[in-house]
Amino acid sequence: MDVQETRLREVLQGQTQYRVPLYQRPYSWTLKQLERMWADIIELAETHVTSPSATHFTGSLVLSTGQIGPNGTEFLVVDGQQRLTTLSILIAAMRDHYAETEPDDLAQIARLEETFLIDRFKQGDARLKLLPTQADRPAYRSIVAGSIDHSAPSGLLEAYRFFRTKLRLADDPDDPHDMPRIEGAVLNGLVFVAITAKGDDNVYRIFESLNNTGMKLTQGDLLRNYLFMRAGERGDEVYETWWLPMQKLLSPSDLEALFWIDLIWRSPDSKAGDIYSGQVERLRHLDQDQVIDEVKRFKRLAELFAIYRDPSLEQNTAVARQLRRVKSWGIGSMDVLVLFWLRLRDDGLIGEADVVAALHLIESFLVRRIIIGAPANSLPKIFNRAVTELGETASVDALRRYFTVGRKFFATDAQIAEAVLSKPFYYQGRPHQRKTVLAWLEEATPVKFRGVDHKARELADLSETSIEHVMPQTLSPAWRDAIASQTDDRSVDEVHEELLHTLANLTLTAYNSELSNRPFAEKRELLESSGLRMNHEIAARQTWGPEAILERGRVLAERIVTTWVGPVAETDSSDSGVSWKIAIDAVGAIPAGRWASYGDVAAIAGTHPVPLGQFLATKPIPGAYRVLQAAGTVSPGFYWNPGSEYAARDVHDVLRTEGIEFDSELRASPDQRMQVSELAELIGLSVRSDVEPQIEEEGAERTAFMTQLTASQPPTTIHGVIELLDAWERLGGHLTYGSGEDLACILQAPTGPARPKHLWPIALYASGYVEVGFQYLVTRPPFDEPELREELRARLGEAKGVDLPPDKLNKRPSFPLDVFDDRGDRERIVEALEWFMSELDRYDQKMAAKETAA
Repeated sequence: MDVQETRLREVLQGQTQYRVPLYQRPYSWTLKQLERMWADIIELAETHVTSPSATHFTGSLVLSTGQIGPNGTEFLVVDGQQRLTTLSILIAAMRDHYAETEPDDLAQIARLEETFLIDRFKQGDARLKLLPTQADRPAYRSIVAGSIDHSAPSGLLEAYRFFRTKLRLADDPDDPHDMPRIEGAVLNGLVFVAITAKGDDNVYRIFESLNNTGMKLTQGDLLRNYLFMRAGERGDEVYETWWLPMQKLLSPSDLEALFWIDLIWRSPDSKAGDIYSGQVERLRHLDQDQVIDEVKRFKRLAELFAIYRDPSLEQNTAVARQLRRVKSWGIGSMDVLVLFWLRLRDDGLIGEADVVAALHLIESFLVRRIIIGAPANSLPKIFNRAVTELGETASVDALRRYFTVGRKFFATDAQIAEAVLSKPFYYQGRPHQRKTVLAWLEEATPVKFRGVDHKARELADLSETSIEHVMPQTLSPAWRDAIASQTDDRSVDEVHEELLHTLANLTLTAYNSELSNRPFAEKRELLESSGLRMNHEIAARQTWGPEAILERGRVLAERIVTTWVGPVAETDSSDSGVSWKIAIDAVGAIPAGRWASYGDVAAIAGTHPVPLGQFLATKPIPGAYRVLQAAGTVSPGFYWNPGSEYAARDVHDVLRTEGIEFDSELRASPDQRMQVSELAELIGLSVRSDVEPQIEEEGAERTAFMTQLTASQPPTTIHGVIELLDAWERLGGHLTYGSGEDLACILQAPTGPARPKHLWPIALYASGYVEVGFQYLVTRPPFDEPELREELRARLGEAKGVDLPPDKLNKRPSFPLDVFDDRGDRERIVEALEWFMSELDRYDQKMAAKETAA
């Protein structure tokens, strides 16, 4: 490269043309940048009074001498186009200022124009000293030609008007030298470092290094620039045919969002800052035609994204309605998934009805989550990962299954029924989302409650309504008396606090201020005149209190589960890490004359033999009698489920009839046992042959604990407990067991030289709860420090269902054992235990260092 210092006069005079390539973003300077440049120019002009040779460094001007024109005098502006364009506009503004203030000085006007703006010996765009990127060319041509359409919106025209105003204000009629000083500051005082790349230098790599590292351009800008650079000589065609229409459809932020969504479809954990690097990594292996095909694809995606942004563009009425509904929820995280379904339809992989059903399922997922108060911060990850989980053969049923499994809080019908009467809906989600749910419930209310007062202002526009508490937030004496008459042994304040903010006590009304805390008899009159059907339901009751709220809650819950589809019925909404459906399939696949062990089936389902045995004992699963203990013996606790056709027969006889051979000790033949891999193959799974489970011998204490646990807890909880105990032993801990009536398993940490006392973070009780041992940790370093016990409390509290009060750091607070049912919550507890052990290691190292120093 050539690197030299140069001034604006030297850059623009002569026969050189500076062309801004298509990969550059359009002119984007705002008033802030213009003010800064003008201030620098005025300061330099004033300095020239005493120091005529003073200069001001304006930055770098990176050029390329690529073969872009027939006369070889053209340069690509790789960096510096914003400054060069701004200064060219300023020169045009000075020319026009001279024409306005000194119209007779034609030579001066022509000098500025023909030296720094145009080459009068050339024609068309070739005569322009600077040729901006295509989007800016019409406005720039009009400025240079002096035929400006001021009604057209353009950043270039705003810059021109800015400089015309500043020049008028700076021109003192009594000072004949002020304008020449400003002109001299601009042409002679502004200094660039001109860097010119020669020959085959990769000009885009220069641009990339200048702009990507410092992030002066957005991720979308950088990707656009890369695409145009790869388009090469077809850049103009790509711009006019595909890029410009796409740019008109979407705002810059939406265009960038589109590139990010396309990346998320392939790599769901990508961040917004990965757009450029992630897309370029994918595109760099494509040839020019393939890159242009990608631009075409982006253009089609932009058309679909525009439909999502403005559902009035959608031709199918049902799809448009559903798009408006999900869009009204007001969260951008669902864009990834909504656009995916529109693309599948565009590719001909699904039909209109599938899109409607998928969008309704997304709506149902959101509504059910907000009603139970599920945290919204997990939604981006859920939506981002959906596409890669579903793949190109996605179906609505597959999406429903995806929403169902794992820690996604797709509320079941039972959870909805409970939440409507127990959760403070008034404070859940965003305000407009709460109002949206109530508005949708109004749509779902039966027509028989349609209002008769057509003058009611609620009937016309729900946007004028707000959320109203039927039982008011502030109880008047009349309300207190009314509630007291409907309660027995509970206080009015207790009932009020419990039911006040629940969905069952809320409605929409435009009479919020009029209703306030009036007695219900007066509220009824206003609600009866309402145009909302849900208010007619409320007004149909003579009184309003706990009984009415509970009754309305049941009605609303039924309406919700009827209107919004729920999770897959046969699958638990929590992710325990166990597939009971696979366990059922595996058991059903065991043919007559063969048997499998509890461990074999457990290995396929992803659990342990104990919870698997308990699960089979509580479910009427055909063929469950073919599952035996590892030695081939029938479980001592085996019994036929009620109604079984074999209820009166001995299980050994049934198995012998099917062909199973037993030895003298009633052990089934090992030759007839199905291996894990063989069993998995029967149900279409692929399992390595080296995962055949080995059942370890358990000590008497552990056996007693597991027996009591199995008798009192469901299979999912048993599985969760075993998984946690295994994880604790992998961390280096060991297990001890209590001997009381309610057996406990205590997670004990190993002792050390500096901590001879036993430490245990938690103890598991077979009856169904987990005790946190803060009371014992108080006297055992390093957890005698309150800060560490508080940290342990907070880390355990990250699991849903663990609520340890901060004032219990010297006590033995507890949480339910079924917290371990969910794999995500179980992992959070294990992470807390890992931290617990790491703090012990850190303390040991600290004490050892102190002893060495002593």
